[in-house]
Amino acid sequence: LFRSSKVAMPQMRKYGYDDSLSTASIAAGGTLGILIPPSVILLIYGFLTNTSPGKLFIAGILPGLLGVLLYLVAVKFTIIMRPESGPAGERTGLRDRFVALRGVWAVLLLFFLVIGGLYGALNEWPLPLGLTFSPTEAAGMGATGAFLIALSRGTLTISNTINVLVETAHTTAGLFAVLIGAHVFSNFVNRAGLPEGLLSLVESTGFGPMAVMMVILLVYLVLGCVFESMSMMLLTVPIFFPLVTSLGFDPIWFGIIVVVVIEISLITPPVGLNVFVLKGVVGDVSTATIFKGVTPFWIVDIIRLALLVLIPSIALYLPGQM
Repeated sequence: LFRSSKVAMPQMRKYGYDDSLSTASIAAGGTLGILIPPSVILLIYGFLTNTSPGKLFIAGILPGLLGVLLYLVAVKFTIIMRPESGPAGERTGLRDRFVALRGVWAVLLLFFLVIGGLYGALNEWPLPLGLTFSPTEAAGMGATGAFLIALSRGTLTISNTINVLVETAHTTAGLFAVLIGAHVFSNFVNRAGLPEGLLSLVESTGFGPMAVMMVILLVYLVLGCVFESMSMMLLTVPIFFPLVTSLGFDPIWFGIIVVVVIEISLITPPVGLNVFVLKGVVGDVSTATIFKGVTPFWIVDIIRLALLVLIPSIALYLPGQM
């Protein structure tokens, strides 16, 4: 989000977009990265719950695309209500549009290759070239492909390569530290009997499974206002997951629901992390302006969450084909 906002914000201002719409689009759009594969949050959820990361990645595709579609609706609604917020730009032909996509085709091809190979491995059929990947192999293919793309464009010097490797080592070490801590905390929660105690409490209330799920989602929405997304998942999933599965909910579906709620929390006041990151980049735009612009995106996110709860097949259709 930090890097994309530095690139996108000057361009949106150049073409006359209102600061409220510009910052809101960047803040809300930045939430999609934790759902559309590959997702570190989904990977950690899979580790905590012993759920297949590959199936979680595949399950995130349709909800992620639904999020993109609803965000487009939010932008359209904002422009209809306030035409001055997004002035019409110059019309371009198909040829110009294809030329504009020239710089991203390799990345798109890599994405479809990795996800296609992962889907093929889970569904026991290969890509046309006979390629299938496990989640670990898919990560390796993605890293190798990204390296080759950078190499072919001539932007990867020896100095850049060393910096990338060092940064990757730092990120990997941090991720493993998080996973080790999550494993220790999960064992502590189980040994302390918290899931069993919570289940007994729920059974004593007489609430139905869906009512319990509504309470859990409400807890996530409240915690998301004050907790960072990774911390919230590490603290809550070991406690809530045994309860959710004992009530008959699908673990893959619950993982997608949790990530969507975390997405919503990233743009929810008073502590919407994406909003404050963006505020740090665009210092001349007030926090209130960003939150005001984010409101339509927050509303469509709530609609998406409701659709996923009421129609679980949106998240489970693709994994169900495997």
